[in-house]
Amino acid sequence: MKQSKIYLPGLVFPLLASLAPHHWKIEVKLEVIEDIDFDTDADLIGIGAMGHALFRGLDLALKFKEKGKIVFMGGYMASMIPELALNVVDSIVIGDGEISFLQLLTDYERTGKLEKRYDNQVKDLIGLPVPDFSLLLDKPIGDMLPVQAGRGCPHSCTFCSISCLYKGRYITRPVDEVIRDIKVIQSLGFRKFYLIDDNIVSNPGYLEELCQKIQPLKMRWSTQCTMNLARNDMLLKKVVASGCEILSLGIESITQGGLDKLNKKWLQVKDHEELLIKFRKAGIMVSAEMIIGTDSDTEESLKATLDFIMRARIPLLRIYILTPVPGTQMYDDLKKSGRLLHENFERYTAAECVHRPENISPEKLTAMYKWLNSKVFSYNGILRRTLLNPQILRHPLRYLFAFGVNLHYRRYVKQGDTPLIV
Repeated sequence: MKQSKIYLPGLVFPLLASLAPHHWKIEVKLEVIEDIDFDTDADLIGIGAMGHALFRGLDLALKFKEKGKIVFMGGYMASMIPELALNVVDSIVIGDGEISFLQLLTDYERTGKLEKRYDNQVKDLIGLPVPDFSLLLDKPIGDMLPVQAGRGCPHSCTFCSISCLYKGRYITRPVDEVIRDIKVIQSLGFRKFYLIDDNIVSNPGYLEELCQKIQPLKMRWSTQCTMNLARNDMLLKKVVASGCEILSLGIESITQGGLDKLNKKWLQVKDHEELLIKFRKAGIMVSAEMIIGTDSDTEESLKATLDFIMRARIPLLRIYILTPVPGTQMYDDLKKSGRLLHENFERYTAAECVHRPENISPEKLTAMYKWLNSKVFSYNGILRRTLLNPQILRHPLRYLFAFGVNLHYRRYVKQGDTPLIV
């Protein structure tokens, strides 16, 4: 589905472009907002895709291959199931791209060919250049640009692709280099940035130092982290004081058994509402993600999930059916136990049940997913969580923004798709 604007453009293309030798000309196309020129005179075509978008990426790759182009691909999904992508593309960049991208360009210059795989994980994030944001500025984007402070996460959730690639590592960039990038964004006329870290609270001391240096810039920002941030009152205050407005949190499930099966025992269901209240009182608008279809889920627990969502008035929310991504521990466990319904990965969309949960049938779970979305993203559900949210009196523009985002999400769920982040 085409969008008129993308509010949160990615960082990978501007970053890799800034690493390329000066004699290379880089052009970026974002298919969600732009048409793709299959008749381009480009020597190399690089495609990046997140999650299930891998399959759309492979469709594009096939069209370019038909035009005689050399195509390489990267991203989490391609890194986790490279054999699937290599049925179409010439080469795969697995995991971190900084070292591999330069090797790939060098190989092409020397031989006109690429290796099948480039797998060079970075040991540190010191000395990265300023991303080439000019590649995004002529596109219909929102009012923020991306920045990265660190990669990875110390947790090992069984469903998580980040856990597969970083295996409990969390590596950070020098704080002053992060601040340098933020100042560049500010110089371009932006007053907001998005910190695209997977879990910025992984290193509380680092986050505290980062916030202390962000605060004088008078910038507003958003990021994603775990609910654990609300357990640290002092750090939460520093995060808010530095200009943070929105936090994306993985609530996942309202059943403790569900969280335990996801290897998320450190998150306690009994604390959900208390922690959400802490975020709300601090002035943070919550953007949450939830998963249904764990072995503890029943029809009753899914009805209770709706009650929780509406009671907590979560303004921004994305709900997914538990989907065992190939390469994750969850996939391995479900395959070993014979509980996968099939391995047609094109149907692993997170909007259809592809495994056998213990306490609800796959068909019923998919039906309940549609029912839950129909309630959450009904006009009444959207209004109650956004424009009728008491917090709108403190932060009216944020909740007006949330209202618009929910209408965007509604378009997707009405089609039976998972919401696409704006």
